[in-house]
Order: sequence, then structure tokens, then C-alpha cells
Amino acid sequence: MSKKIIVIEDDKDTLDIMTYILTEEGYEVIAANNDEPLTHIHLHQPFLIMMDNRLHQGSGKDFCLMLKNNPATVHFPVALISADNKLEEIANGSGADAFLKKPFDVADLITLVNRFS
Repeated sequence: MSKKIIVIEDDKDTLDIMTYILTEEGYEVIAANNDEPLTHIHLHQPFLIMMDNRLHQGSGKDFCLMLKNNPATVHFPVALISADNKLEEIANGSGADAFLKKPFDVADLITLVNRFS
């Protein structure tokens, strides 16, 4: 059984790159440019959710807060991804379990994901 990871990123190129890298590392990637996978989170049962902080339909911070304030979803680890200079502060304020600054090194992406797998 492969380990599932949800990646939510509104930049198609970044989403494609992350999906390719993580798939090559042996993960099953549920990739989306919107929050739709979060509505079916219990069906997916991901070991990690990675999402951009700036999305077209809202912020990763707000989605993370929603997940972390819900007893049914609080246990799902969330990593925020952003080029925002205050990413660490944003991640800490949202209850995120990790963060990854853009642009990121492939090794840093893999290291972060492996911490949760």
C-alpha cells in the first residue's frame, strides 16, 4: 500500500514538479489546485497535506486552521508552502506541523516529506 499525500498548489508548474518528485519517491500524490481534496480527507487518509499559503479560493493558513480546529481532522499533519517572508510565523499561527519556503530545493522537499512518512 502506497502512502498518500495531498498537495494543493495553484501554480500548475509547481504542482506538476512536486507531483513528479513525490511520485518518483514512491508516494501516491493527490494533486489539486483547489481545496476539493480536503472535503474528502477521510476517504484519502493522507499521511501529510502540503498546501500553498496563497490559493485562488482562500489561504492555506485558513484551511490549516480549519483542519486543526476540527477534532476529526486535527491529526492530519499539514505543511504550508510559500514564498512569503513571514512563512514561519504564518505556519506557527495556523497550527501547521511544518513549512517549506519557495523556491525550495528538491532535497528539502524530500526531507520534509520523509519526516512524516
